[in-house]
Amino acid sequence: MANPIVFIPARMAATRLPGKPLADIHGAPMIVHVWRRAMEADVGPVWVAADDARVIEAVAAAGGKSVMTSVGHQSGSDRVFEALSVVDAAGVHDVVVNIQGDLPTIEPSVVRACLGPLAVAAVDIATLATPITREEEKDDPNVVKAIATELDPTRLRALYFTRSRAPWGEGPLLHHIGLYAYRREALRRFVAAPPSPLELREKLEQLRALEAGMRIDIALVDTAPLGVDAPEDLERARITLAPGKLA
Repeated sequence: MANPIVFIPARMAATRLPGKPLADIHGAPMIVHVWRRAMEADVGPVWVAADDARVIEAVAAAGGKSVMTSVGHQSGSDRVFEALSVVDAAGVHDVVVNIQGDLPTIEPSVVRACLGPLAVAAVDIATLATPITREEEKDDPNVVKAIATELDPTRLRALYFTRSRAPWGEGPLLHHIGLYAYRREALRRFVAAPPSPLELREKLEQLRALEAGMRIDIALVDTAPLGVDAPEDLERARITLAPGKLA
């Protein structure tokens, strides 16, 4: 885990919020806010993997780097793998960090935390989760729950991910955060595999990795970044990112 590279996939054709990467948040497109946070994390070079020239132009105007990818990708991971093959065909980078382009409030420390589980050689993919504190999120299918076994107080091994309220019984529920750090070979193996039955049923691509026998470990963090999926989320992001609110 010596040389990470960071990609932010950006797709313009979001169903609930078309043109989402370019949604304005206090004078800057949302994708630029995510890029800035990734740069502040300082874990490796940062590239936006886009499917539209307007995103490329917006990132360039902010001083960032981007690469054009196909409009036909079914997942962010597929888009990231194409971008990796263009940007780093020589295989210099051994870890690939995938930050969703709709997380404008992501904290740099959270990005760095995702790399921690890869210190264990047996881990193929690292991701993040935080305990759910808002009661309404426990039954919200848009809040993905991670089911995992504890390895130590800050790290878990993933057993399953679901949109349902789970596991049953007393105890905390974990909100999965859609940020991943892949070993390069794990990403190649992941995108080469067909969508799995549970992935298609839950509409959660990380289940493909689990069904293929890959190991996903989870680092626990204190809070979840706001994911922008709908107009009301965009308004919450604007409030959170108001000048003086988020350093």
